[in-house]
Amino acid sequence: MVSVEALQLLVLVCIAFAPHAGADDLVIAPQSPSLEIGTNFTATCIIINSTEVTADDLYWKLSDKPVPKEQYTKINKSALNVTVLVTGEEPEWLYCLCKKVSPYLSLNKGKFIHGIILKKIYGLGKPENLSCMAVQEMNYISKTFHCEWDTVGQQDPSTRYTLNVDVTKTMTYNVLTSENHARVDFGHSYPNHVMLEIWVVAHNVLGEIQSEHLSKDAGSFVKTNPPSDVSITSEESFTTSLLINWTHPIANEYVKLRYQIRYCQNGSQSWTYVPLDDTAKDIQSFRLQNLQPYTVYVVQVCCKNNKEGYGYWSNWSTNATKRTPEDIPNKPDLWRIIAERDDINQRQVQFICKDPLLANGRITRFNIKVQDQRDKLKNGSLEPESFPVNRSDSSPFTVLRQIHLADQESVKVFVTAVNSVGISAEESLVVTEKASELAPVKELLVRPNGGRLLLDWKPPDSTAVSEYVVEWVSGDNTDWQRENRRTRHTAIKGILEKFVCYNVSVYPIYSGRVGKPATKAAYLEQGAPSKAPDVGLKGKPGHNEAELVWSKVPQRSLRGFITNYTIFYKSGTEIREITVPANTTSYTLKSLRRNTTYDTWIIASTIGGSANGSKHSFTTLIYAPGEMVGIVVGVSLGFLFLFVMTMLLWVYKKDVIKDNIWPRIPNPLESTIGNWSPDYPLKVETAKETGICGVSVLDVDVCDGKCMFEEDKTSLALKKDKYLSEEHSSGIGGSSCMSSPRQSVSDSDEGGDMADTTASTVQYSSVVASNGYKGQTPNSQPQHAVFSRSESTQPLLDSEENPDTLLQECSRQSQRVPRGPRSTHTQRNGDIVEQQEVQEPLDFCPLEEDCEQVTPTDSSYVPQLGGYRPQ
Repeated sequence: MVSVEALQLLVLVCIAFAPHAGADDLVIAPQSPSLEIGTNFTATCIIINSTEVTADDLYWKLSDKPVPKEQYTKINKSALNVTVLVTGEEPEWLYCLCKKVSPYLSLNKGKFIHGIILKKIYGLGKPENLSCMAVQEMNYISKTFHCEWDTVGQQDPSTRYTLNVDVTKTMTYNVLTSENHARVDFGHSYPNHVMLEIWVVAHNVLGEIQSEHLSKDAGSFVKTNPPSDVSITSEESFTTSLLINWTHPIANEYVKLRYQIRYCQNGSQSWTYVPLDDTAKDIQSFRLQNLQPYTVYVVQVCCKNNKEGYGYWSNWSTNATKRTPEDIPNKPDLWRIIAERDDINQRQVQFICKDPLLANGRITRFNIKVQDQRDKLKNGSLEPESFPVNRSDSSPFTVLRQIHLADQESVKVFVTAVNSVGISAEESLVVTEKASELAPVKELLVRPNGGRLLLDWKPPDSTAVSEYVVEWVSGDNTDWQRENRRTRHTAIKGILEKFVCYNVSVYPIYSGRVGKPATKAAYLEQGAPSKAPDVGLKGKPGHNEAELVWSKVPQRSLRGFITNYTIFYKSGTEIREITVPANTTSYTLKSLRRNTTYDTWIIASTIGGSANGSKHSFTTLIYAPGEMVGIVVGVSLGFLFLFVMTMLLWVYKKDVIKDNIWPRIPNPLESTIGNWSPDYPLKVETAKETGICGVSVLDVDVCDGKCMFEEDKTSLALKKDKYLSEEHSSGIGGSSCMSSPRQSVSDSDEGGDMADTTASTVQYSSVVASNGYKGQTPNSQPQHAVFSRSESTQPLLDSEENPDTLLQECSRQSQRVPRGPRSTHTQRNGDIVEQQEVQEPLDFCPLEEDCEQVTPTDSSYVPQLGGYRPQ
């Protein structure tokens, strides 16, 4: 704060004594400075030669924006400070202005105003991490010296750097650059064995700043070429070592060197470094030891200044490769594949073998011995025979033997590996009885991570586990690896493919006896299925539903675990979708429309994507299965029911139906008429043994009856008492078959109308002339009048109820229709006799004339049996 105030005072003094060309005005100090971005800047506004305004009338603006008064500092009545933060890269204007406090100031608005431009640049950063190097060219050190450094923070484009190299305090080389690196040319040769002092200076309008100084021997900056002519020698007697030789890259007069050696097995990126203490001397050869026999090794060598802390390591030499000699192999890697056959309770066991992890040479064959439980029982302790099996070059493992075992049988196998040097130790494996399989591992977890499949598990409760075998199977490909008994986490070391499903199993091994496996399916990486299932129909579609079926996607086309299936079905422009679980292979679409065509397809989805299946079309039925049959059966049953009800109605209500549809018309021919005479008693015929009374039917025309009825009305009334006195006369309602006498029609005249005589029987009578029909003169019969009565249940005709109407009708018919033939049926003692009368014209007799009709004398009135006989 003291320095700022002193600067302000100095500025005020300079301004006060400086000559001024014009009238009253404002001045800002300093004028147009270059400011470092991110710092605070303080400016002072001074009133010159004016008493009209004071510092209280001043205010500041930055790019047309007022500066808050909190950032003001009043120096005196004629000076005002402001402090602003410098931000951004673009220049800005800072203005000092005066408020309008009097009318005079408004006349000249540009009088009390002043502004300066703020130029912004980034600050200087101190160069750091300065390093220099002199490389080898041919057999000498290059005379070109290369240096580079780091800059801190963002640098302004105007910043420049100067590289300074001082040689033994007598000669200095300077190189100017705008980059963070530079080269110095020493002229004729590199200054070997002298001291060099090196530093960098950064500078711009804000000032300059220097880096740290490097003061080292010139040999500390030298980097030579790598050793040349690197070679490896293999010695048959040393199966685990290789001898390395090389040549110095530069003469010792310039630089004395030390060396570093690294090696690895061919194809591996895991290098093994030889300790530096073993190669610190100025040597040109070295023997690598503790190597694996019959293994190809890659060797590289580099060098640097032998003095501690001097120089740079050279680049690594080119690869030198060599195979170590062969040695006796280690135990082979023996395993088995079991295929269960539950249909015959057998297991197909296939014994397979890989080269030992340390083959120590090229395996040419395997020797296998199988100790079967059955052979042991037969031969006692007889040693099983050994069979050689040539090594397979076309497969990662060799199939040794295949055995069929029952579930209750076990077998033990011994295998040795053979190469050109010798035979390995025996490796054994026991396949136990199925019922005695040992406990598996617990909580197996398989997950992909970083391009590998990682496994985690918990050991079984038993502590007798000697090791674990991790097996992975995809299709017909099988591979495995062995893990230490203390292993709980591991990764599959084999080569795995993406989008391929692997069944990963972990087997605990109990001293050669294999326990039960724990198995999980896993993918190294999942993708979209290569195909989706083709959908079809199970049976025929219904009228509103259809059952879809599809098969599972083949394993080779899955490329991941199916998460779900999505069923799409489309009718017209309407598309619907249904999501079903991954274990579903059928689904019934419901609520479909009748007689509609649908397109359907399925999408199979994994976490890596989805695939569309092919489309399938079907059309729903108009009627549901059996619906048409139901309609036909229903209609048929309806008609049948209607027919049965009609028949029942006809049976039970036939009289009512007949009366309503066909009105009953009485037929006189079917009436039973009893003949009676006032002068002669009726002759009663004796009934037969069968109890059937003779029936005498008199065929009387209606017109004749009516004529006769009207003509004899007077005589009937006169003879009424006489008729009633006859004991055997058939009165109206009487019967000749020993029926009780009823009141005659003559009796009904006194009491009222004839229709009121009885409710159930319609009684009527007529008088028939005894001399025969009109116009006929019978010779053999006595002439007498017969009064016939009928006991009939038939209703009377309208003409009978109204005699006048009947007479008129008869008169008309007699004029139009001739009389037809008449016949009389008479039943006597069971015999029926037909009398055919000669056809003659029907004569109409008026009431005034005497109408005569002839009635056979032997006919008598016989009542109907059983009452009314239906027509």
